[in-house]
Amino acid sequence: MIRLAITVRGVVQGVGFRPFVHAAATARGLSGWVRNRTDGVRIEVEGPAPRVSDFQRALEREAPPAARLEHMGVEALPLQRELGFRILESDPSAPPRPSIPADLATCPDCLEEVVSTSARRFQYPFTNCTRCGPRWTIIEALPYDRARTSMKAFAMCSVCEAEYRDTRDRRFHAQPVACPACGPSLRLLGPEGDCLREGEAALREAVKEVLAGGILALQGLGGFQLLVDATVPASVELLRQRKRRLEKPFAVMFPSLDQVRTVCELASEEAAVLTSPAAPIVLLRKRLSGGAKPWVADAVAPGNPWLGALLPSTPLHRMLLDLAERPLVCTSGNLTDEPLCTAPGEALDRLRGVASLFLVHDRPILRPVDDSVVRMGPNGPLVLRRARGYAPLPLSLRAAPPYLLALGGHLKGTVALTVGEQAVVSQHLGDLGSIEGARLLERTVEDLLRLFEVHPEAVACDLHPDYASTRLGERLCERWGVPLIQVQHHHAHIAAVMAEHGLSGPVLGLAWDGAGLGTDGTLWGGEALIVEGARFRRVAHLRPFRLAGGEQAQREPRRAALGLLHAMEGPGATVHLRDAFTAHEADVLLAMLGRGLQSPFTTSMGRLFDAVAALSGVQLRTSFEGQAAMALEFAAGEDAAVEPYPLPLRNGEPAAADWEPLIRALLGDRTQGAPASLMARRFHASLVSLAEAIASRAGLPHVVLAGGCFQNLRLLRDIQARLRSRGFEVWTPQQYPPNDGSLSLGQLAVAAYRYEEARDVSRHPR
Repeated sequence: MIRLAITVRGVVQGVGFRPFVHAAATARGLSGWVRNRTDGVRIEVEGPAPRVSDFQRALEREAPPAARLEHMGVEALPLQRELGFRILESDPSAPPRPSIPADLATCPDCLEEVVSTSARRFQYPFTNCTRCGPRWTIIEALPYDRARTSMKAFAMCSVCEAEYRDTRDRRFHAQPVACPACGPSLRLLGPEGDCLREGEAALREAVKEVLAGGILALQGLGGFQLLVDATVPASVELLRQRKRRLEKPFAVMFPSLDQVRTVCELASEEAAVLTSPAAPIVLLRKRLSGGAKPWVADAVAPGNPWLGALLPSTPLHRMLLDLAERPLVCTSGNLTDEPLCTAPGEALDRLRGVASLFLVHDRPILRPVDDSVVRMGPNGPLVLRRARGYAPLPLSLRAAPPYLLALGGHLKGTVALTVGEQAVVSQHLGDLGSIEGARLLERTVEDLLRLFEVHPEAVACDLHPDYASTRLGERLCERWGVPLIQVQHHHAHIAAVMAEHGLSGPVLGLAWDGAGLGTDGTLWGGEALIVEGARFRRVAHLRPFRLAGGEQAQREPRRAALGLLHAMEGPGATVHLRDAFTAHEADVLLAMLGRGLQSPFTTSMGRLFDAVAALSGVQLRTSFEGQAAMALEFAAGEDAAVEPYPLPLRNGEPAAADWEPLIRALLGDRTQGAPASLMARRFHASLVSLAEAIASRAGLPHVVLAGGCFQNLRLLRDIQARLRSRGFEVWTPQQYPPNDGSLSLGQLAVAAYRYEEARDVSRHPR
């Protein structure tokens, strides 16, 4: 006989792990107990040594699907000779660890109950069990127990209580367990907040409104969503006007995989992601011609060969789709560039002019969590927006840094925190340029620090002084008396991928994106950096060019094109853009470029994409970030390889990729009447050749691809394939986005190295 204490760390709370442990121990005739702690799960188990060993193997091999075991510590204890195996009350005394699960899409068993007329939870929109339901959106404190969630206001009825205590029931110790008799309920509100219907009647009236052409504001799992009939162009256009989202694609929620297949091409890997517990939006290629009706309106994703598709992730969504019997546009419940609404009062205030009705519930949402977005990349699923289903799952780090806080960038904001040897990255917060966005950033910092009981020893942020995240970092450091560690934007991009894959360097990193402040005070964005730990060296970049109007050029690809042409031809630049500007606009912009007024230099690859999109006739103006680059990717299509445009790498320290031969060759193609598709393909091919030239010159075996430009599937796939064919090992983002959503993770990784170096110097002064 032996007795062991087993400490399990990782994602082991809120995923049915304690009930699983109880069942595994009981099945083997072992005694002891299991309990949640703030740092994970503690097990004491006693019995014959072979059975205890078999139990240990079962913990690793048979744990619930949503569990992630990061560490399992074992120590021997004296025998206690107790009887039976118990689940004890949680112990809140240990320092908190990142053991919190992400929210989980409804499992098949719960969905079956919702549609079964004989089930107690028939048509109950808040049905869940140990394998599914809300987690991150309802957790108030650790360890994870009902009393520390937003479900604490709902006392369990006797039947739910019996399920909760029944070791054979899948709701054994399911903290959010509820039913129609004791759980949250639905109400349908008018624009002034008046209650129109309750319960099932509220749901039916809400669907009736959507089918009649109205806009429904739905309080979902992590915040409000706006829903309209995806098959009716007028409904979609109305939503665009009211949400002030003129062209950016909407996501569509489908009732089933079969209906997804009528609209989109669907590979088995994509279907697996759609039906996974994370249930994200997955970008799928549209079918060239429609299958069975209902067909999705073109206005949902205009001019876009891809469609963001998702399946119902909660019983409430399932019931809505079953009643509607058609796909519904499902987009974030906010105005463009504002944070997600989470509470009914907030939604009524901010969305009254958008939605005609509000379907709400009374289970508080403790933090806003949007839908995640995934695209299948050359290495499997590529997360583009990390939120519901993925956040706040932790990442194990190579070393255990002190408690550090990182505040990310300005767009696609996230917050990151080291807790022990793990990094926790918040859900996607959206853009932080508004007052509401800056407040959300501050609330998220407070939330994470409170939840994990952490007092940071340093704060990391971007170099840009005008970012809301930088200003918050300065205030926090002054308040706490801790150092501020500023990390260059593109260094952070590369460091995020290195952290994800456990790399310390040296690596060659290609960081290609829209813009980030460089160490020389100019706007970088087409960078090749050699990165090792806390340090980087800039070895290559795009030849700098001016952007007429600075930030305005980010919304007008024609201005990026004019900046390139002015550098080449001076005042005669507009001859190639005759239809793009009025005479007055051209005069003003040329004067600005000539004098360097409000025309900063940049090396941005994103702006080079914009310029090529404008010069090839693909896109002159944009209404959302990345639109021109997307249009250029779509124009390139999937056709065979072509001769690249010349994009020579000029000698220097750092080397400069000279775009002028490329632009001259492109203009030559245009003069000869070449189609935009050919120009787009040749441009992409030139970037593949550039990546190869830079990698060959750097001579390092490991190459990291990072930055928003690598959301472009053709670019990512072709550069990776070329470099691998030349013997390089290529590392790309997967669990964390290529875009600015991963900056906080990269800042955290760099700050950990810098902090450790500073601490070593203080310990061993020369």
